[in-house]
Amino acid sequence: MDRFEWSDGRLMPTESIITQQSDVKIYDGEEKTQFERGNIQLTSYRILWQDAVRPNCSLCLNLRSIVFTEEQKSSFTKSPKIVLFLHPAEASKPAGPVVHSQYPYIRISFKEGGQTEFYRCLSEQLSRRLWEHQSSQPLKMKKVHAGIVGIERKLEEKRKETDQNISMAFQDLNKLMHQAKQMVDLSKNIATKIKEKKGDITEDETVKFKAYLLSLGITNPVTRETHGSGTKYHKELAKQLATILETPIKDNGGIMALTDVYCRVNRARGMELLSPDDLVEACKQFEILGLPLRLRIFASGVKVLELVSHAEEQAINQTVELLSSKGCLSADELSHIIGISVLLAKGRLLAAEEKGRACRDESVEGIRFFPNLFKTQSVG
Repeated sequence: MDRFEWSDGRLMPTESIITQQSDVKIYDGEEKTQFERGNIQLTSYRILWQDAVRPNCSLCLNLRSIVFTEEQKSSFTKSPKIVLFLHPAEASKPAGPVVHSQYPYIRISFKEGGQTEFYRCLSEQLSRRLWEHQSSQPLKMKKVHAGIVGIERKLEEKRKETDQNISMAFQDLNKLMHQAKQMVDLSKNIATKIKEKKGDITEDETVKFKAYLLSLGITNPVTRETHGSGTKYHKELAKQLATILETPIKDNGGIMALTDVYCRVNRARGMELLSPDDLVEACKQFEILGLPLRLRIFASGVKVLELVSHAEEQAINQTVELLSSKGCLSADELSHIIGISVLLAKGRLLAAEEKGRACRDESVEGIRFFPNLFKTQSVG
């Protein structure tokens, strides 16, 4: 903690905010400190921490003080943390909350998650070492230079920073293009091996096989560690769910039971399992975010996801037409005819009944539904 300085919370010229997270606690090595609940910001030059209760209590740590970092995953009783191993404090360092510390490192605890994204951004900024491109002045608020000379100097600094950012972006792009080339070569390899078995596999099956490869899992699942908690987490989760579920639901006739959705999503997420409560909360965000799916609850209590474009009246009409052609149907029979689960079939029949277009007969053999003749035929 003796590497921290008191701060007024303001950014320096050319300094920009990279990422931030709330409800963060700072440890001096293994010891607790008074800095328990605050908002942390990563900038291009520093780490800023501001007390959530006392806004005037603000600290900063220069990125140049960090030797290396380490990420500690959460456990059953402990929050996830980032460990920062630091250089010895400089003799000329401005005043801070601690004069001398026995520990060469600090720990930052993320109670609400989000440490993975913060750690990724921090590692990126440490590799860029943007503070080395500042002037030789200490890392503090620079004096504002007046006149044309000061303006020209600021423009030159901004131009250099922009050039460096563009260079870094192209380096990342080159890496991405290299990886993309490897993936293209791999896909060609798989396709060639499949086509060699001409007598055993058709072209349609080849296409399906490639689709199955792409649907085996979610490569970067939304988690509390990467996106924190609360509404923000559920909104990001809703966006990802809509992306991976839209096609399967469309192939399933525009509707899918939430129990089936739960199994499919958790199978795709691997070890990052999703709780039922988080799934329901995320599904409630679909209509708010204007996504192509929506959560619907039938009168029977069955929860389903359906396409926004899936017309309820059209589904009821289809059900009533089948009742008229077959004379009567049970939920099990309807599920076999149109290829949906028994729960969804029962939901359709109950929806038709609720609209007054079907009626039921309950016996020892179960419930069967009939077309409502009072609606379709006149009484003589």
